[in-house]
Amino acid sequence: MKTRTKILSAILLTGSLLSAQTLVTVNGTAISQNDVDTELMNATQGRFNQVPADKQAEFRKQVLDQLVAKELVFGDAKETGILKSKEFEEEYEKVKERIKKELAIQVWQKKELDKVVVSDKELKEYYDKNKEEFNEKESVHARHILVKTDEEAKAVITELKSLKGDALKEKFVEIAKAKSTGPGGEKGGDLGFFAKGQMVPAFDEKVFSMPVGTITPEPVQTQFGFHVIYLEEKKPETTRGFTEVKSFIDQRLKMEKFKTVMKTKIDVLQKKATIK
Repeated sequence: MKTRTKILSAILLTGSLLSAQTLVTVNGTAISQNDVDTELMNATQGRFNQVPADKQAEFRKQVLDQLVAKELVFGDAKETGILKSKEFEEEYEKVKERIKKELAIQVWQKKELDKVVVSDKELKEYYDKNKEEFNEKESVHARHILVKTDEEAKAVITELKSLKGDALKEKFVEIAKAKSTGPGGEKGGDLGFFAKGQMVPAFDEKVFSMPVGTITPEPVQTQFGFHVIYLEEKKPETTRGFTEVKSFIDQRLKMEKFKTVMKTKIDVLQKKATIK
């Protein structure tokens, strides 16, 4: 059993199994990739994709081992009569009652929320009065090579300055993977898109003043070291259109109306109830 678990864990770590496929069975009970993914998302509050890539495989294996252990313990609990014990039955009834109440409240709230309607007129009026809420700042897509010294950065610039276009980008990516000590080095120094003010001042000021497709002619010094920056793309400041944000506005206004509905409902229920 231990050997089989190790083999299946290795396959899991390569990501070659589909989410619904069984990874391992414990005394006839299947544990799937989907079971592992669900536990990981719960444990990280939906942020598992933000866990460093080099840690994800380790976490997946830990979760799979934990699920296997749970099945083993549950199996032993059944065999030793725990499920028929008075203590278990008492606790189980308490849990059932609590879940019944919580589930009933959730279903009741959903039905009330589904009754709330926001008209197209209300949606458009909100958009027209709050357009600044949907403004997107100017943003850039940049790469960087971070090194410890000014001399190292100047050497990188010297190696790159004669190149243009795709040749410049390809060489930049190659050097970043080999030499950069900064975030995203293994991805060619890719920092993705970011808006003004998200980077440290010296970096921010330089990158937003650069032409697309160029590198910094001189190293940019920050508290992290010396940067060589490549500007890949630029997006001007824009306002997202009504169609693009309509569903977002609908949800916001629905929730605002729902709060009013809930307050009215609770007031009515309190008047009908016997509260001592």
